[in-house]
Amino acid sequence: MDYEARGLKAGIEIHQQLNTREKLFCGCPTTLRKFEERTGEFYRYLRATESEMGEIDRAAKEEMKHLRRFTYYAYDTTCLVENDEEPPSPLNPEALEISLTIARMFGMTPIEQCHTMRKLVIDGSNTSGFQRTALVAVRGEIPGGGTIETICLEEEAAQRVQENTFSLDRLGIPLVEITTSPCMHTPEEVARVAGYLGMVLRSTGRVKRGLGTIRQDINISIREGARVEIKGVQELDLIAEVVRREAARQVALLEIRETLRERGAEVPEEPVDVTALFKETRSSILKKAACILAVVLPGFAGLVGREIQPGRRLGSEFADYAKKCGVGGIFHTDELPAYGVTGDEVEEIRRFTKAGPDDCVVLVAASGTKAACAASQVVERAGMALQGVPEETRRMLEGGSTAYMRPLPGAARMYPETDVLPVSIGSDLWEFIELPELLTERAKRYSEELGLDAGVARQIAYSEHVQLFDRAISEGISPGLASRTLLSTMKELSRDGVPVEAIGDGAVIAVMKSVEEGRAAKEAVPGLLGSVAGGTPLEDAVAACAPAIGAGDLEALIQGIVRDRSEFVAQKGMAALGPLMGVVMAEVRGSVDGKLVSELLRKEIAKACRPDLDRKNPFFIGQGTKFYENGGLNN
Repeated sequence: MDYEARGLKAGIEIHQQLNTREKLFCGCPTTLRKFEERTGEFYRYLRATESEMGEIDRAAKEEMKHLRRFTYYAYDTTCLVENDEEPPSPLNPEALEISLTIARMFGMTPIEQCHTMRKLVIDGSNTSGFQRTALVAVRGEIPGGGTIETICLEEEAAQRVQENTFSLDRLGIPLVEITTSPCMHTPEEVARVAGYLGMVLRSTGRVKRGLGTIRQDINISIREGARVEIKGVQELDLIAEVVRREAARQVALLEIRETLRERGAEVPEEPVDVTALFKETRSSILKKAACILAVVLPGFAGLVGREIQPGRRLGSEFADYAKKCGVGGIFHTDELPAYGVTGDEVEEIRRFTKAGPDDCVVLVAASGTKAACAASQVVERAGMALQGVPEETRRMLEGGSTAYMRPLPGAARMYPETDVLPVSIGSDLWEFIELPELLTERAKRYSEELGLDAGVARQIAYSEHVQLFDRAISEGISPGLASRTLLSTMKELSRDGVPVEAIGDGAVIAVMKSVEEGRAAKEAVPGLLGSVAGGTPLEDAVAACAPAIGAGDLEALIQGIVRDRSEFVAQKGMAALGPLMGVVMAEVRGSVDGKLVSELLRKEIAKACRPDLDRKNPFFIGQGTKFYENGGLNN
């Protein structure tokens, strides 16, 4: 697709959890809990409220079409603030400091006074029915062009357990919302900017890491299309694909619009009750439905079943809207006969509703109230198809396609928070902020100053262990040992089921120091860390995992191993080095550095292969040479 010709415009909203000790408006810890650890639960019904201007937000109206009961899990680490049974505490100063640090890193201008607002949200993710948010700074720059419009400090939403059940452990964790202008014009540019923003956030060393701690919302439009917000893109690698698929969806919807207009398509005002037609149907869904309504869409035949994204059709859009009324989905004649509906029944539907060959018939089945609501939603969405691309908030599906969530919110969703006092941001607070080193600059420094490979330097700079790495270097640990332990060994132990989270930073440093001090070989590090994770004191682990062995004893041990395997050595020559290394290291159990073992083994294998060969002889052939009894050799 020629994105320039299509007029693609995209902007990003990044939501990043901050690694603070307490939540944004209470003293509860920012620790996530297991659901089974809950100490209580309660429920709420959430309803939309009017703004100061007497208006109800359109997105809130949509959520109200199907009144739901929301259940919440509470813990001994949550309080009455999360329950919405107690007023919030003042804004967390630590969270404000971190958000100002981020703002300064982008060259932004702080506002003089930080006022907390209420953002109407009644999807169940907040017990109060709103999210507290505060504007912190405006106008920042992105390298390579583009601007950051605002940075806000917000409270995180509750974690969804299942459809209408939420966990309060996450609710109230501070997060920053960074909003860019629609300054990106290709999918690749969106991915690049998102990567840069994420890098700056991680550079602070004060944001949470892991799945779900950072989310990207992407605003996308094309010429003649509409602004669509894609929520909850968590994987950086999928961002470009999300943009591609949304652009393709909008192109497809515009093409459908033109076809509908050419056909003179219309949208009916009232559905037709066809319940009586399905009394003897083999479709289990239709048979048990109390009410079945048919919506005849003149001129829509063949278009409701048209694919607009991988795995998604125009009918999927209709179904998304209908589901807001509590139905499971819809049927339509572009996909029938199927699902137990016969060809004869399809013909009877068309006859009964007077649908022509160019018309599509959509069926909704539920209780009378739900069916009527769902039918009206189908009519509404079909009307939007005549206009082109509706403004929507959508959620990302697996692979990068999206599904409808709700209309884009309007200005009526924001109103002042009366329970939280404003906070002044003076020059003394702003100038107090210290700018951290960017991860890109840190990686460059690791490579140039510590001699690390550029790839390894970048890995450790971007790693969650970067602060521990800096501490290790400051305490005299070699960069190679520190990077290998933190990047490889810890990951391998975790993959093997070792509880690495039980190993404190001090213990990791102590294990590496035991190697630097010669009390253990580097090969012993995995075993030592595993023992410490299991609760063994480090000194006991060193004694058990790395018993001392002298140089003379080591040489005698290697000589015995080579002698006992003389036939193998004669056959393999220097190719026996690798297998015998494993034998020796198993015997010494990490007590000796592998480099020394390799040197001694190489010497003894050479002797065994040609005992009469003088190593000082200029014709001595080392590794890679196979010796034979007849005196010949083979390279």
